[in-house]
Formats: sequence, C-alpha cells, structure tokens
Amino acid sequence: MAKRDYYDVLGADSGSDAAALKKAYRRKVKELHPDQNQDNPNAEEQFKEVNEAYDILKNAEKKAAYDRFGHAAFEGGTGASAGNGFRPGGHGDFGSAFSDVFDDLFGGFTGGGGRRGGQRATRGSDLRYNLGVSLEEAFNGKQATITVPSSVSCEMCSGTGAEGGADPTTCPTCSGMGKVRAQQGFFTVERGCPTCSGRGQIIKNPCGECAGAGRVQQNRSLNVNIPAGVETGTRIRLAAEGEAGLRGGPTGDLYVFIEVQPHAIFERENQHLFCQIPISMATAAIGGELEAPTLDGGRSRVKVPVGVQTGKQLRLRGKGMPALRGGGTGDLYIELVVETPVNLTARQKELLKEFEDLSSENNPATSDFFGKVKNFWEDMKG
Repeated sequence: MAKRDYYDVLGADSGSDAAALKKAYRRKVKELHPDQNQDNPNAEEQFKEVNEAYDILKNAEKKAAYDRFGHAAFEGGTGASAGNGFRPGGHGDFGSAFSDVFDDLFGGFTGGGGRRGGQRATRGSDLRYNLGVSLEEAFNGKQATITVPSSVSCEMCSGTGAEGGADPTTCPTCSGMGKVRAQQGFFTVERGCPTCSGRGQIIKNPCGECAGAGRVQQNRSLNVNIPAGVETGTRIRLAAEGEAGLRGGPTGDLYVFIEVQPHAIFERENQHLFCQIPISMATAAIGGELEAPTLDGGRSRVKVPVGVQTGKQLRLRGKGMPALRGGGTGDLYIELVVETPVNLTARQKELLKEFEDLSSENNPATSDFFGKVKNFWEDMKG
C-alpha cells in the first residue's frame, strides 16, 4: 500500500512552515489519540502515522529532502533519516516527535518538573519591611530596631533538615533526578518523583525541631541605620537577613522601605521644605518681623517687607533637608498668608471703616482692577 503524503497526514498545506506544522500536529494528536478513539480500531495506526510524518517535517533537513524527493528520500534507511532513530513505516521516535508539544498537551502529568534535575538547596525568599519615620528622623537620621518574622536556619540540624545535621541521601526511586518515567500506551510520561517531591534527595531521619524543612519560624530583632535625608520610597538592603534557604541553601535579603510621615508644620519637596506662616493685615501693610521655626528645632528671625501680599515666599538658605549620602542641604521657604480678622468689635469695625475711607489711594491693585471693569462695562454699552 502506497504511503500517504506527510502533509496530507497532518492536514497541512504543502510547504507549510514550522509553526503551521506544529499547530497541525497538535490538532491531529488530540483528534487521533487512542484513548479518545477506543471505538476506532485504526486509531493507533493513524496516530503512529501522524507522529512519523511530523518527525520528518519538523526537521529542516529532512523536510527539505522530503519536499524534493518525497518518500524516496528515506528509502533504504539512508539519506535524511540516517542516524536519527527513525524507521520508515515503523513507530518512529515518539520521544523526539513529542518533545516540541508535549508540555502543551500533557504538562499536567509532569508536575512542573520539565527537563531539569531535582531541586536541592534553594535560596530563601527576599523579605520586605515597611518602616515609617517622622520628618525629624528623616532630617537627622537614626538607628532603628525592627522585629521581623521570618524563617531562620534550624540550629538543631544546621539547616540540613536531618537529625544531627546529617546530609540528605539520594532518592532511591529517581536516583537523584527528581523525576520518574512511566509508560502510558506507546509513549513515556515524566512526572515529579513522588518519593522526594522532585528534590532528588530524601531525609531518612527528619530533624525533630524543623520536621525536615531545615528552617523554623522565628521573630528576629535587627538594627537598621536610617541615613539623614531619606525620602518615602528609599530602599535599604540588609544582605542575608531575609528568609533562610531550604536544605541549607543561601539566605535571602531583607529590604526596608522607608515611608516618611506627614508633618504638622512643614511640607517637603525633594530637599526643600515649605512652611506657611499667617501674618496680620497690619503687619502685611507696615512690615515687621516674625520668628520662623526650623526643622532642627531652632528658630530664625524673618523680616516681613512693607505691603507684602498673600503667597509671598521668603527663602532661608540651608534650612531644608540634607541630601541623601551628602551633596548639600536644601532651603526652607516661608510662605506668608495675610489673615483677615474675624469677630470684630464695634470699635474695631469703626476704625477699619475709617481706615478704608482714608486708604483708597493706597490699594493700587484694587484701583487698577476696578478701573478695567469700568472700561469693560462702558465698552459693552457702546
């Protein structure tokens, strides 16, 4: 009986590329799998035929030979098939044919083991700790003590997980590979080793303290150096202070993330500080002095200029935040806010009315604005 064209077997167009062939192969494998076609006596032979076709066409050299010479390229066991474990007309190399798509179709059987060896010593996880600090602490820097719940290496077994610190032994089921193979029909399936859970090693006498894990849960107190100038989001790395590794693996790191808390008086923007200070109408009109607080606990005398308006900023050089790891100091900006008095007495109202009557020429901004309004209304009437 003449052999069918390999492209027809896969249900693919002649000359299809690798991606199209792989897609067609996957579709045929699902369609013709013997387990899904128990009522079809030809299913197994058709399934073998599909694998034979794909084993040829997935290989660039074999495919080129087949496209040129057809089945004659492989007659006599020579040519493109030589030395590749493929027998024309036979079962083919199913392990090779399945290698490209096996994980997609039957990945659940492998337990995630893939083709890698068993897992042994594993690095511990990195840990994160969020630390809130005040603006004063960010200004001065500090030594902080934090308590971190984490896994630490078991002292009873020195992290090996075995009683008395003995070394784990090679798993007899998988011979240290971390996976086992089982025959299902006419192909082989790999699974994670059930004896060692894919690690490749077993502990005959588990440590009574850690139950063979090699680590135990424990709260640890650590000292953290908070440098002056830290900002929200600053990350401080404490090497090897994270979670202990499994089976004696290396310890992870601890990352301390800084969050600077809001302040009642100052606002921060990078290295600069801002502080709003209210002043009376009289001080704003005739000028004066005020005492401005500084974050280091001191105070600075600031001269208020005559006729100052709300929003005026006065700069105090070098009174801001220090730069992290050096690089100078920012400035403190005092923003003046003219405060309107409330709850006036009758006498105060009388004096203010008298003052307003006498000061119409002393408010240039007011006069300028209402002059523009007057011209606007006249233009609209015109």
